[in-house]
Amino acid sequence: MSWYYGWRPYVSVHERRRKAERAMSALRKKGVDVQPVTLSGRTIASTFWGKAWCDHLENFSDFSNRLPRGRTYVRNGSVCHLEIHKGLIEARVSGSEVYTVRVEIKPIARQKWQKIKARSAGQISSLLDLLAGRLSAGVMQVVTDAKQGLFPLPGEMSFSCSCPDWAVMCKHVAAVLYGVGARLDTQPELLFLLRGVDHEELISAPAEQAVVEATTRGKAKRVQAEDLGAVFGIDLQPAARARGSASGTPQPATTPPAQRPVRTARKAKTMARAGDEQESQTATAGPLPTGEPADGPLLSVPKGNTKRPASTRRAPRRSAQGPSE
Repeated sequence: MSWYYGWRPYVSVHERRRKAERAMSALRKKGVDVQPVTLSGRTIASTFWGKAWCDHLENFSDFSNRLPRGRTYVRNGSVCHLEIHKGLIEARVSGSEVYTVRVEIKPIARQKWQKIKARSAGQISSLLDLLAGRLSAGVMQVVTDAKQGLFPLPGEMSFSCSCPDWAVMCKHVAAVLYGVGARLDTQPELLFLLRGVDHEELISAPAEQAVVEATTRGKAKRVQAEDLGAVFGIDLQPAARARGSASGTPQPATTPPAQRPVRTARKAKTMARAGDEQESQTATAGPLPTGEPADGPLLSVPKGNTKRPASTRRAPRRSAQGPSE
């Protein structure tokens, strides 16, 4: 086929759409979930996230000469398929043929994401407000910052298109980038997926920030030295005073813990003394009523000795008249 001055012949919009429908039918037969970009009127984006994406693209002079053609393509429905993944945009754009477009975007740097969370902490009330774009002016300035915000820089994006255009960004790539802005109108969470971060972390950031501040300020609960000494029954005050004197920090005067009695040795002495007394009583008490002691047989008492021990004799009775004089 010969082209006039190297340019392809003009293809009407109707013919482009017919080719696009045929190509999309082939993709559906292969199991691809075709997701075309459809606009209502000439407005590409109408919500906060969609507008912010498109405004971000138009801030870079490197894209200025290609973006107008891209807007025309996305408005006439030439982006017949667009799918967003983590760090990747895959699309099909209808032109003279149906071209395959790939846009690779680097994930957001961890330090940049941490700064965004810190600067937005406590200013986003709910996930619904975040996705709906109901944000304060301060948060909007943070997330839409040209260099420190959520949107990628030109150096973080790489483009590829199957068209014969030699430019780094062809009109088909520009149409896909505008199509992302239109897609963020209905699915703003895809921006966070594209940048490789979790949008729910912006809601939980205040709690994390509070934990970090409490830890850095020394507000974490710790067991004091005197409590630890009371638990284990030891005196930790000399070591604490030594550390205080070495660091130059005065230590408050505290009373030493009461010394606990050593019960083991005393208990042993008491038991030994009780055993000696029991043996002496066994030796002097005489025969037991029944049985034999463990040390030997009972001692026999002579029959003639019927006197009672002095300790068991009864006192003599006294007469009523009193003692005789």
